[in-house]
Amino acid sequence: MLPRILGWSVVLGTAAVAAVLAWPQAFGLQDQWIAAHVVALRGAAAVCAGATAAVFGLLALTGPGRRFAAAMATILMVFAVGNAGVLAARGLGAPRDSAQAATDSITVLSWNTLGEVPDASTIAGLALDEGADVVVLPETTEPLGEDVAVAMREGGRPMWVHTQAFDEVAKARSTTLLISPDLGDYRVVNEAFPGPPGNTNTLPSVVAEPVGGDGPRIVAVHAVAPIRWELRNWRSDLDWLAGQCSGEDVIMAGDFNATVDHFAGRGVDGGDLGRCADVAARAGWGGVGTWPTRLPALLGSPIDHVMATPSWSVADFRVVEGLDDAGSDHRPIVATLVRA
Repeated sequence: MLPRILGWSVVLGTAAVAAVLAWPQAFGLQDQWIAAHVVALRGAAAVCAGATAAVFGLLALTGPGRRFAAAMATILMVFAVGNAGVLAARGLGAPRDSAQAATDSITVLSWNTLGEVPDASTIAGLALDEGADVVVLPETTEPLGEDVAVAMREGGRPMWVHTQAFDEVAKARSTTLLISPDLGDYRVVNEAFPGPPGNTNTLPSVVAEPVGGDGPRIVAVHAVAPIRWELRNWRSDLDWLAGQCSGEDVIMAGDFNATVDHFAGRGVDGGDLGRCADVAARAGWGGVGTWPTRLPALLGSPIDHVMATPSWSVADFRVVEGLDDAGSDHRPIVATLVRA
C-alpha cells in the first residue's frame, strides 16, 4: 500500500510542477527562480520531456509499475506537446515578404555582439544588406560603433552613433545605437548611470528621442540576465522598459533577456510590454530562438526582440541564422516596420 501511495504522490506532484512550468504566468511565477528559466527554453524543455516520456512509455510496456510509468509518460508528453504548441502558436518562422517597403518604413537590426566578437565589417555588412535605419548593438563600445558607422558610410548609408556606458571595465557595460540621418536628428535623453529612473540596472540601455519631436522614441535595450543574484534587477529592468513604452510612438529593440512569457503582467492597452507589442510574434517568428547560437534556433530562447507601439505595423521580420559562426552567442534579428 505504501509504495502505491508514494507512487501516486510522485505522479500528482509531477503533474503540479509540469502545470506551473508550462504556464507559470497563471500562477504569477513567470519571473521567479527556476520557472523563469524553464519557460525561457520551451523548445529544449519539450524535447527533454518528450525523451523522458518515451523512457517511461517503454517501462509501461515492459517493466514493473506499469500504471505509474504510464501516468508519468502521459504527464510528460502533455507537457512536451503543450510547450511545442505554444511555440507553434507564436510562430516558427515565416517566408520573407519580398514586396518593397513603404517610404515611411523603418528597418531595425539588433545584435548582441558578446563584447564585440563580430568585427565592424561583419556588423556593417549585415546592416547594409538589410538596409537598416536603426542598428542596436548591446555589448558594443563607442569605438566599435564608430567603426561600424564608418563602414556603413562607405557603403552609402551614413549613421549617427549614440552610446551609453556604465564603465569601461567590461564591454558588456556598453550599448551602442546607430540611427540613420534620414530619420532626422536624435539625442539621448536618459541618464548614463545604472538604475531607474534613468536606466536599466546592471547593463545600459539607450533612450533616444527626435530633436524636432517628429519621429518615434527609439530605445536600445539591454536588460540583465535572470541569474539568481540579479533576479531583482532583472524584474526592475523589465518594469523600467515597460515604462519606456508608455507613449504613443515608441520602437524598442535589443537583448531583453526575457521572452514574452516573462512580460506577462507588464503590458497595457493590449501591449506585451507597456504599450509595445512583440514584432516577432506578430510576424510568425515568436517561437524561434535567438540565444544561444550553440543550440538550433527552435530549441533556443527568443530573448532578443523588436517591439513597437500600435502606431507601427509589421512588414517583415526574421531571425538571421546564417551568422552563427560569427562569434556572438546571439543571433541577429531584423524587422521592418511601417507607419500604421
